[in-house]
Amino acid sequence: MLAAMSEPTETRKQRAARRAGEFPPAPEALPRPVLDSHTHLDITVSEAGVPGGGPADDPVAAAIEVAAAVGVDRLVQVGVDVGSSHWGADVAEKYPAVLATVALHPNEAPRLADLDEALREIEALAARDRVRGVGETGLDFFRTGDEGRAAQEESFRAHIAIAKRYGKALVIHDRDAHADVLRVLDDEGAPDTVVLHCFSGDAEFAAECVRRGYLLSFAGTVTFGSAGALREAAALTPLDQILVETDAPYLTPMPHRGRPNASYLIPLTVRFLADTTGADLDELCAAISATGDRVFGPW
Repeated sequence: MLAAMSEPTETRKQRAARRAGEFPPAPEALPRPVLDSHTHLDITVSEAGVPGGGPADDPVAAAIEVAAAVGVDRLVQVGVDVGSSHWGADVAEKYPAVLATVALHPNEAPRLADLDEALREIEALAARDRVRGVGETGLDFFRTGDEGRAAQEESFRAHIAIAKRYGKALVIHDRDAHADVLRVLDDEGAPDTVVLHCFSGDAEFAAECVRRGYLLSFAGTVTFGSAGALREAAALTPLDQILVETDAPYLTPMPHRGRPNASYLIPLTVRFLADTTGADLDELCAAISATGDRVFGPW
């Protein structure tokens, strides 16, 4: 999650009013089902509402239904603090299409009065069966200055340990911190499964991550006009190390950048990646689906 951690210029209620009814039209369905490997359903339904104008009495079910209609049949709900992690773990137990990850976002860690207690709560949630990942954790040197980086790194190291203890995928938020993310992973020893959420590096960084066996999850940012380096990174990533995500309600793919995002818009990014990499669309969908099951386990 990138935009969520910035200093708010408007309240959530104001954002919700601005975004209400602004979801883009549904894209053409994919030829094979895929997953959204990283979404924030809680923020989406509270700030932007329900795509397609679904029933407000069960907005999560409505969001799942709209996504499934275009071939996005599985979602990974990602935690960014204790509250959202609890919410996600509960939602994953209620809805078969949803799995959860739990964590303290790197920009959350320096704000906490008791980081150790928050980490204990995250660890307790990580033990639940429908929680299949620890994240999004990592380092963010864009939003957090020097004064908060020690707490970020302490939190990141603790999340790595939790992921290894429970055999869960580690989902990393890395913003302007590529070298330091790798340094900490080397220091601690990476878990068996590492996902670089909303991959933001260039071809050189991508090649190093691929060499290490990490998974690169591409968001709508890969469709942005200024993202040439990101497209080069995608082009060299093997199909079996690619995931696709929304980071909803943020990072809406072109041509709808600036409007609210949701899992049903994944086909726009998948088709763009197929064009960028030269991969057959059907083959790419099959690879993404298989990788999702391998990373997060069967739904």
